[in-house]
Amino acid sequence: MPVIIIETKINADIKICFDLSRNIDFHKESLKHSNEKAIAGKTSGLIELGEWVTWEAVHFGIKQKLTSKITELKSPSFFVDEMVSGAFKSFRHEHHFKKSRDKTIMIDKFFYKSPFGILGQFVDWLFLKKYVYNLLKTRNMFLKEKAEAIF
Repeated sequence: MPVIIIETKINADIKICFDLSRNIDFHKESLKHSNEKAIAGKTSGLIELGEWVTWEAVHFGIKQKLTSKITELKSPSFFVDEMVSGAFKSFRHEHHFKKSRDKTIMIDKFFYKSPFGILGQFVDWLFLKKYVYNLLKTRNMFLKEKAEAIF
């Protein structure tokens, strides 16, 4: 199972980072380039344990839907969203937050399985892992900017 790990150092309070990371409106704003929209479930505000959201977005020129649910949450240090339905065979996205003096260390761990067996593995190697990495990195840099502006 491929995994993507990204560590982001943010000059802001851990609670600000935690809340921005699970804010539906912020998520939409951070990924405007893919025309990301929350179309069902929790569609605005802070998503909580047990809640789910269905996203609609354009990736690779194709309109796609993905539903994920918050399966674990320990404020302000950790939450997990897992795919319920969508283009992946499965995914688990862990969001870790650690306080370090007056900074926050945000660590994303994105575990996923592509559909289509060996063909999916080839697509991972060819471009999918890099594409997902860049989406997460874009979102994290946007979060860093916003959190530091608030702090």
